[in-house]
Amino acid sequence: MSDTSVPQLGEQYDHLADDREIGVGPHPEPWPDDPRYDPELLAAGDRRNVVDGYRYWRHEAIVADLDTRRHGFHVAVENWQHDFNIGSVVRTANAFLAGGVHIVGRRRWNRRGAMVTDRYQHVRHHDSVASLAAYAAGLGMPVIGIDNLPGAVPLETFRLPERCVLLFGQEGPGLTEEAWRHATAVCSIAQFGSTRSINAGAAAAIAMHAWVREHAGPA
Repeated sequence: MSDTSVPQLGEQYDHLADDREIGVGPHPEPWPDDPRYDPELLAAGDRRNVVDGYRYWRHEAIVADLDTRRHGFHVAVENWQHDFNIGSVVRTANAFLAGGVHIVGRRRWNRRGAMVTDRYQHVRHHDSVASLAAYAAGLGMPVIGIDNLPGAVPLETFRLPERCVLLFGQEGPGLTEEAWRHATAVCSIAQFGSTRSINAGAAAAIAMHAWVREHAGPA
């Protein structure tokens, strides 16, 4: 006979999830004498989606600190169909500290998946891929497309430039013909299963991590 008084595995984790608090509460006094800290956060607590090192910091102070160590790659996403994956790409760009984020096409994009991380990035809008390519050329940064279509070179064997713009298409259609024309190279991601493509947000994360493994030091 089973002992019904013993909680099941799922029940054990349920109560942990209910009791878990996100972030930190009010900072104990005396407060740190540092202009980077926000008095309101010190008093009320900091529940934002930031790493512990930035707890209680002003938003502007966090952005300023990130600007001192952003990486040499930028991320660009085509936005012709209001793709919900864009928010996920932006969130990953923040995690890997992209030098900039670029939205190509429609100015409005679905921010839900970004989890407010776009506030810590420099986000620019471009009406077309040609406009993005001109901007990148002005910075001396080649545009590297990511797409699994014939003609693409394997990302696994391609040496990503230290300074570049990684350009991603939308879920389903991938990169547009205009993107292929303006890209210095287009890289594919190796797949071994039955599906013809992977989620656009996942593809972006793989490509950014490939750059990090090649050019970035320890976090």
